[in-house]
Amino acid sequence: MSQESEAEPVGEAVLPGMLPEHLRAELVAFRRDLHMHPELGNQEFRTTAAIKARLEKAGLHPRVLPVGTGLICDIGEWDGGKPMLALRADIDALPIPDTKSECAYRSTVPDRAHACGHDVHTTVVLGAGLVLADLHRQGRLPRPVRLLFQPAEEVLPGGAADAIECGVLDGVGKIIAVHCDPRVDAGRVGLRTGAITSACDRLEVSLDGPGGHTARPHLTTDLVTAAARVVVDVPAVVARRVDSRSGLALTWGRIESGHAPNVIPQHAELSGTVRCLDLDAWRQAPDIVVAAIDEIANLHRAKSEINYVRGVPPVVNDPEVTELLRDAMTARRGAQSVEGTEQSLGGEDFSWYLEHVPGAMARLGVRTPGERTVRDLHQGDFDADESAITVGVEMFTAAALLDGAS
Repeated sequence: MSQESEAEPVGEAVLPGMLPEHLRAELVAFRRDLHMHPELGNQEFRTTAAIKARLEKAGLHPRVLPVGTGLICDIGEWDGGKPMLALRADIDALPIPDTKSECAYRSTVPDRAHACGHDVHTTVVLGAGLVLADLHRQGRLPRPVRLLFQPAEEVLPGGAADAIECGVLDGVGKIIAVHCDPRVDAGRVGLRTGAITSACDRLEVSLDGPGGHTARPHLTTDLVTAAARVVVDVPAVVARRVDSRSGLALTWGRIESGHAPNVIPQHAELSGTVRCLDLDAWRQAPDIVVAAIDEIANLHRAKSEINYVRGVPPVVNDPEVTELLRDAMTARRGAQSVEGTEQSLGGEDFSWYLEHVPGAMARLGVRTPGERTVRDLHQGDFDADESAITVGVEMFTAAALLDGAS
């Protein structure tokens, strides 16, 4: 799907790095190819190979990460001077079916889909890299730029942590990224200074106790009731142990116990997510949540075993880097192309980079202007207005040029 924005870019005369028409069409085709061949986290071998081949065709020298998927590629050679700007994309897909019925480029892989827009993010960074490489050959790129194609964003605690251990931030002073937003029209981006996403952790709980006949629950640990009370009571207890403004929320996604209507089981399992808007509250969350589960389980004579899996902290946009994105977008499409955006409860492992260097993530509008249906993220029918690729590429190239000139 594609519809060009009505907003007029400032143009090549003011700031170079506009996306030429022939490359625009190629990038749309590249995105559709990725969309048809989605790969899960740490399995993105075909995706990595496709990115690498196109960068090498442009005369660049990409380096596949030691983990086997994902890669980095520098445009220009860093001389140890002022640190580089990094452009980051996540390249993995989701383990859900593509349910788009009338789409020539729907997923060809069963139960796999690019339902979060990572194919768009990848294409944006690739396109920006190709444009910046051309500017570098012309002597018009003021400072080297690093492209970072990161695997396994959807796998907690996120592939960003592994990428950082591989040295992807060596020589990097700032980092920027986009994330598709189906609530924002193509041609526009949403920006926010400070926290723009939430922290997200995973929680797995096992409850055990002697079972028995449903006719004699007093002689057993009634695990079904115990599990039900954990599901209902723990979120309420947790909510009263942190500042309500922190947005700490425990939500269950799975509960499983028992096999027969007249047998009290000996085992129950629950799993869910813990999300938090506030960084300090997120750091306290494991102790608070584990204590609440133990209290409720003990009250019902159930033995609890808790696996609290640390996920990602909130993405906290740096004010100066956010302004860089605002200036870049304004230079390309005017001030009206930028809108404010709210902090979401979604998690994003881009946050790990921001523990090391300042950076910012923009919400890239992918809704066709005038369309009433919102194809939400992580849904099988998700799709993007492909004119957003041009918007992302031109914003990133402008950001690189503006940052290099500062």
